[in-house]
Amino acid sequence: MEQIVVLTGAGISAESGLKTFRDANGLWEGHDVMEVASPQGFARNPELVLEFYNQRRRQLCEVFPNAGHKALVQLEEKFHVDIITQNVDNLHEQAGSCNVLHLHGELFKVRSITDESHVLDWKKDLLLGDLDKNGHQLRPDIVWFGEAVPMLEPAIEITAQADILVIIGTSMQVYPAASLIDYVKDTTQIYFIDPRPSVRKGDFENLTIITETATKGVPELVNELMKYK
Repeated sequence: MEQIVVLTGAGISAESGLKTFRDANGLWEGHDVMEVASPQGFARNPELVLEFYNQRRRQLCEVFPNAGHKALVQLEEKFHVDIITQNVDNLHEQAGSCNVLHLHGELFKVRSITDESHVLDWKKDLLLGDLDKNGHQLRPDIVWFGEAVPMLEPAIEITAQADILVIIGTSMQVYPAASLIDYVKDTTQIYFIDPRPSVRKGDFENLTIITETATKGVPELVNELMKYK
């Protein structure tokens, strides 16, 4: 069975109504992104950081998967599909995708500030004073700017096996996620779906660019791929 690896970014979730940093020039209510998404910001003002993620968690409870998310699920009927997402939402899982790897963590999970392996499911607000079993503060289970990306190695291993790579709604400018394309086989067919693509036809071998939004471009591509299986 052919393997499809799908790399998704903020563009696919934005169509469900989720806001992104980059839509507001890296600002959130007047705060620079480093104030609300870095270890240093958390050390300086943990209440601010927790409230930022509380608001994002509440927003996630109010949105739903879109046509792009849903179309990807259909591929599992005829392909082995792995989704590697830079997004911290669970919209792929809500849509029904089975194999989803989150490079940057998940909004509905929290972890101990002293033990990265102590992770809990969490859908309510996270406050100062919410502690792990050993009495240590809990924090969002999100990879902040300046932190290591622990899921990068598994993502590289998955990408290296791809017969088809589909990139959706990401500029491919943010590292280390952008480096994943460098690990595909020479024979891998690459599809890039974005209304304002940051790549050109000659940038990669076997590249097809689809200048559409995820909700339009993904169903179109899925229909084409399913035709020939």
